[in-house]
Amino acid sequence: MPVGSSFADVAIPNVDMWSLMLETKRDFPESQVIYKCSRNPERIYTLEQVRTAASTFGEGLYSHFSWKKGDVLLIYSPNDVDYGPVIYGTLYAGGIVSTANPGYTVDELAFQLRDTETKVLVTSESHLEKAIAAAARTNVPIENILMLGPGKSSQFLHWKQITTSGPLVGRVQIEPQEDLAFLVYSSGTTGLPKGVMLTHRNVIADLSMLTGAVGHWYSSGSDRILGVLPFFHIYGLVGLVNQCLLRGIEMIVVPDYKFEEFLGLVEKHRITFTYVAPPVVVRLAQDHLVNKYDLSSLRMITCGAAPLATEIIRKVYQRLKVGINQAYGLSETSPMTHTQPWDEWESSIGSVGKMFPNLTAKFVTTDGDEAKAGTPGELWLSGPNVFKGYWKNPSATAASVAEQDGRRYLKTGDVGYLDKNHNFFVTDRVKDQIKYKGFQVAPNELEGKLSDHPLVHDIAVIGSYDSVAHTEVPRAYIVNRARGGEGCDQATGVPEDEQSLRDAAEIVQWFAKRVANHKQLRGGIRFVNQIPKSAAGKILKNELKQMTKLESVRERPRL
Repeated sequence: MPVGSSFADVAIPNVDMWSLMLETKRDFPESQVIYKCSRNPERIYTLEQVRTAASTFGEGLYSHFSWKKGDVLLIYSPNDVDYGPVIYGTLYAGGIVSTANPGYTVDELAFQLRDTETKVLVTSESHLEKAIAAAARTNVPIENILMLGPGKSSQFLHWKQITTSGPLVGRVQIEPQEDLAFLVYSSGTTGLPKGVMLTHRNVIADLSMLTGAVGHWYSSGSDRILGVLPFFHIYGLVGLVNQCLLRGIEMIVVPDYKFEEFLGLVEKHRITFTYVAPPVVVRLAQDHLVNKYDLSSLRMITCGAAPLATEIIRKVYQRLKVGINQAYGLSETSPMTHTQPWDEWESSIGSVGKMFPNLTAKFVTTDGDEAKAGTPGELWLSGPNVFKGYWKNPSATAASVAEQDGRRYLKTGDVGYLDKNHNFFVTDRVKDQIKYKGFQVAPNELEGKLSDHPLVHDIAVIGSYDSVAHTEVPRAYIVNRARGGEGCDQATGVPEDEQSLRDAAEIVQWFAKRVANHKQLRGGIRFVNQIPKSAAGKILKNELKQMTKLESVRERPRL
């Protein structure tokens, strides 16, 4: 039987995001600081300043770019305090915001520009060169590139220069359940990233549900959040940029993550709460730098994006007396759906906690039947935060959702179960996706790029768990064209001679120049005589995973 949340359902306002965030009367003052730059404290935005800057920009979009409702503005930049006003200016104008990983190569950015049919591209000084190159490969006019952040350019306008001198157009009216607010990209089983369509109601629902689940533990005026998660990622986009604006919580915006700077900012700003990915928690447990800083202001750390080992959580608590509650979500659920309540984090370690209000879940076996209570199955979720679908990809949408019990379920691709205390456990994934520090990496995409290398005769990529970094990393199994698989240990595929090691290193370095940072072959390369395949030609990735496990037992070195 489908199961509901142990939290009471919450009311979800039937309005668009601008109305909720910037027109609804709030329980904190207009002068409340929302965004503050970690490296230049004079760069701040209060609630009032966000509204003024965003509405001016929204009006300017119509004057400068023949803008119309439904046009896409894409942000390609590291974290910056300008993110929020640019987003809400776009929403003011009835537009859709898409965010791109600032680690993207020119080709990867060009794909997203083309796929979204981007009208305006906003970028930072540090990423301008790649933005220009990517725009040149698409239909984005060069004059439609805008700057954000403190940097300036003699060639390109800054977003704050986009104003109107003519009659005001006024805010565009939005249908919350139908009109898109965000178009974020998540890799799919086809190997190419897919645009995840999130409506205004999807995001408002998730923020409302988050507040109803754990939001009462932190509030405006008494808490400060450290904005270290990347804003382009759905986790940071909703949990930081949007939640802080909704709830009037001051966020210290960090342009790029550096561990010692992270520690120093917690001490300097007396940070009380932060969202992180597992690698940060691992360093908090192990790094000697932690001893140099006063982190006593922290009351809780929420860790999401990937599983976290129980022993690491306990080590951090023993060292800092700071609890860590784990969370779960997907781009397709706007994103958060589960978290451990702050007063239960220690008693439910290993789980992703309780399901948010207003959600319904079921666990489904590979045969399509509901799993018995307490037994694993694929997690399906239904609720108002479940995405509208994949952008221009109805077949992928149809494959990812199911209409049952009078509800529309998202098939998450994650396997798990529910315990008697309503805690959800995620144990495996149905899909072959590699999840590196919260970023989804499609093996097919990596296989396609690697096949262009002259030494690669055949190729398969899988995820290998790195117990040091506490995350999956991409690993390639390759048949060496030059050597026909010679020089390999057939039990594990580990290179056994110096030539194989040199070949592997050369391929890794070649590949590193062609993909974003999170897609690098951190799991190394293993040469094999052949890629195991079924009679139909399908790669038998389970066999490769067994080889990986055997290698771990034998403690083989990585490249």
